[in-house]
Amino acid sequence: MLGGHAADRAALADLLGLVFHYDAREIISRVESHVVLSRYAAREVLRQMALLLLDGAVLTSERFKEIVTALKDGMELRGRELFHPIRLALAGRAGEGELDRVILLLDEATALSFAVPVKSARERILEFCSALD
Repeated sequence: MLGGHAADRAALADLLGLVFHYDAREIISRVESHVVLSRYAAREVLRQMALLLLDGAVLTSERFKEIVTALKDGMELRGRELFHPIRLALAGRAGEGELDRVILLLDEATALSFAVPVKSARERILEFCSALD
């Protein structure tokens, strides 16, 4: 799922690192994170995303599309104003569509037994919002 979005092994390792390592306080401490969070409606996007993820249902591709559609319709946002805060909170950095693939792997990876536990999308958004306030 990530291989097609990585130019080489180093890029793939970088994307996989986003799945296995997540520390909201560390993410928020970065300058580039402050840039994303200072944009119009970024914190409101995160609040709404958190509310939609609170039910604990598995974040599948279909559910992710439904959530994004609900946010687009309810907030009338598009592009980076919508996607960068989501990617920052769930994948650990703002960026392009390859990070959506990381987000879609989270809940599946949570159910598997890796040496390093993977935090679900729900756990990540709650940790991120807690670290914000």
